[in-house]
Amino acid sequence: MKNFMVYGSYGYTGQLIVEQAVKEGFKPLLAGRDEKLLRAQAEKFGLEYRAFSIEDSTALDAALIEVDAVLHCAGPFVLTFRQMAEACIRTKRHYVDISGEIEGFEALALMDEDAKRAGIMLLPGAGFDVVPSDCLIAHVAKKLPGATHLELFIKQVGGGISRGTARSGIENMQREGRIRRDGKIVSVPNVWDSKEIDFGRGKTRLISMGWGDVSTAYHSTGIPNVTVYMGFPKAMVNMMRMTRYFGFILYTRIARNFIKWLIGKSLAPGPTRQQNESGFSLLIAEASDVKQTVRAKLKTPEAYYLTSLTSVEVIKRILNSDLKIGFQTPSRVYGADFITQFKGVERTEL
Repeated sequence: MKNFMVYGSYGYTGQLIVEQAVKEGFKPLLAGRDEKLLRAQAEKFGLEYRAFSIEDSTALDAALIEVDAVLHCAGPFVLTFRQMAEACIRTKRHYVDISGEIEGFEALALMDEDAKRAGIMLLPGAGFDVVPSDCLIAHVAKKLPGATHLELFIKQVGGGISRGTARSGIENMQREGRIRRDGKIVSVPNVWDSKEIDFGRGKTRLISMGWGDVSTAYHSTGIPNVTVYMGFPKAMVNMMRMTRYFGFILYTRIARNFIKWLIGKSLAPGPTRQQNESGFSLLIAEASDVKQTVRAKLKTPEAYYLTSLTSVEVIKRILNSDLKIGFQTPSRVYGADFITQFKGVERTEL
């Protein structure tokens, strides 16, 4: 029977993914650096595990040889994706991750030919970043061929943030904001732009940010101008705005490591189980050309819970040989309607 490895399985999202995989009848190989946490998780589910650092290429290759694909969950991905992707190319194993980081998407896109020679698929962004948004974007792009501009709006309701997500944000905070203009990703100041968007419950102010779709939307649709907006608490927006002026102090390695240590001490591992079950996300994608605009809205389950559903479904399809070799985005390989199969997902034309 074909199988897969979950690297970073004991992290907050990794645990949700393992639970979902076991629920669907899989017995993934658990992996990560911390043997104590791995052993406890493996005993809980009756699974095998391998403890090693992602920097240990010999151990990494040996673990990959045991499986057909890896679901990479150990962030910040900007520090880990390359080691895992290169190992997958060496061992000819399919690569999937749950990253939302632009640098990883763009670097993996450049590995397309290497992946094709190895006969494997590289599919980053198999979670909330970027499955629902990528599918919604592909949906509106299909309705307006030749669209030149794309805007994506995201609002989270009743959810929360995991330590891993917060640490990834700290690791990437020196990169400022990003948008795509004329096909190229360009940097802009933090809180570069803001808009008031009505998701159906009154207007919400959103700010522009370097969400993963700044990279993937272009690969999925070819639309050359992409901006993503997301809602944040006012205090966080103010802090992001202030980094324009003193951010250089926070961009040192010492400062980032200290902030990530504080996150580990002060922040809960992630949303509670109740938040997983009751929270939800709202997304609006808007594609336009010089003559018209096409809009659609998506409602999904809470982001981390949805990540467990979408990533396990991607792995399931890969193990059933439903894949395309080379670098892919979710909608490019599985279509714009891929997201609609999951319970709690509603797509509405606007």
